[in-house]
Amino acid sequence: MAVGDMVVGLDLGTTKVCVVIAEVTAGDGRRVIGVGHTPSDGLRRGVVVDVQKTVQAISKAIHEAELMAGFHVRSVCTGITGEHINSLDSLGAIGVGGGMQEITVADRDRVIDAARTVAIPFDREVLHVMPQGFSVDDRRGIRDPVGMFGVRLETKVHIVTAA
Repeated sequence: MAVGDMVVGLDLGTTKVCVVIAEVTAGDGRRVIGVGHTPSDGLRRGVVVDVQKTVQAISKAIHEAELMAGFHVRSVCTGITGEHINSLDSLGAIGVGGGMQEITVADRDRVIDAARTVAIPFDREVLHVMPQGFSVDDRRGIRDPVGMFGVRLETKVHIVTAA
């Protein structure tokens, strides 16, 4: 993230909902510029039991933080915990064209989709697929392979699921 970018954190708890808005500062620092919190009525032991009350609490906490920060929130970072959340690692591999070819965004998407095709129980849904790194032929530890040349593209992903 660049200096001046904003980071918004959301914590959904059983007793309260908290929102923190921070500005990225030099040297990977953060400066808190807005905070909002409100009682949480829609959660019980980490599980949403009343969607409407939960949404109202989130909206109120965000609004309080926005007023303090003078910043309009467009997205938040939140952690999700509980027995209903699970995750697993998976590998995917594809051939890139017929021989040494330039890797495109479509190739990157295809290899992520290949890694995503793992058997998960019928009562679970994939929430998020996070690439952990790519390999092009024998070159490992690549963050983004687009624009590189190779024959084989591989990725390791971390898949988050929920019941």
